[in-house]
Amino acid sequence: MTSKDDLESKVKKIFESQWNVMEAKAVPTFKDLSPDNEAKKLKATVLYADMADSTDLVKHYPPDFAAEIYKAYLRCAATIINATIINNEGAITAYDGDRVMAVFLGDAKNDAAVRSAMEINYAVKNIINPLLQKHYPQYTYQLKHVIGIDTSELFVARIGVRKDSDLVWVGRAANYAAKLCSLSDKYATYITDDVFNAMSDDVKYGWENNPLVWVRRFWKARDNILIYRSKSTWPID
Repeated sequence: MTSKDDLESKVKKIFESQWNVMEAKAVPTFKDLSPDNEAKKLKATVLYADMADSTDLVKHYPPDFAAEIYKAYLRCAATIINATIINNEGAITAYDGDRVMAVFLGDAKNDAAVRSAMEINYAVKNIINPLLQKHYPQYTYQLKHVIGIDTSELFVARIGVRKDSDLVWVGRAANYAAKLCSLSDKYATYITDDVFNAMSDDVKYGWENNPLVWVRRFWKARDNILIYRSKSTWPID
């Protein structure tokens, strides 16, 4: 049984221990870090892909149907992300209910993350929803989703105990990418100004070379910083 003294001792050790911070060249796993105050530091781009209105899905539809939607979306997202990552410069780092988090590294990290987002949107519009309508004509449900992307320096530490260990990703990119997913699902992809400015023209203007792929707006909930949103897709052969 846990005691107050035991918890106080653990918290005191965390607060009093010095940090050992190392530069990372690859996406760390919890096995790369000790449970003490040890961290990896890296510059990365974070993508969160999140189903919209999943609460209504589980409330109004049978559980097996809802589970199939979850699996279809997350499996497509994961397959696309893994196919976009080149030379192991990135990895899927977490599944959290109805969303997936991925971290991209390297010079092309912003292009890779944004192209992944557009391909996921293509899969939703042209694969998942058409097959959903075909197999379940009795239901009106159509999958909607939102993807958030930001880039920054990240501080990665190990949390949890023993087999329950995981990583905490501390930094703007992890926080903003997750928060962008809460914006309107009228647009599928939201990116920060830093991501937009770092993208190549090939991704910035999309496969149709359309300058209107991205719409500027100010994010009121985050001190009116400039972000971009898009409904665009990237075709999958």
